Amino acid sequence: MPPSPLGLLEERREVARARVEVLEVELERLEGELRSARAVLERRVVAVEELVEALAPAEDAAGPAEVGVRVPPKGAVVPVWREGLDPVDALAPGYRRLVEAVELAGRTVSG
Repeated sequence: MPPSPLGLLEERREVARARVEVLEVELERLEGELRSARAVLERRVVAVEELVEALAPAEDAAGPAEVGVRVPPKGAVVPVWREGLDPVDALAPGYRRLVEAVELAGRTVSG
């Protein structure tokens, strides 16, 4: 005798419930990885800010130091941090693409 329609639906419901549980565990793991990646990104942003600040030409009592004008390669220099600057906007283009990929991966998993 074939299973009843109700029995079939209950089996499918249990399979779906098990799948949801597996995905929730995976989502929790990925959210942890995302938090870690964001922490690394924040440390890198701070490191870049500190390096830019440390390498900035010093001004002595006579005024600003004379520096030859050199144009850095595109994306080699990031803006100095200022209030209201989005941390992602402060990144070089390559790093911006990495952040966007991580964010997209997070949305793909959760959505």
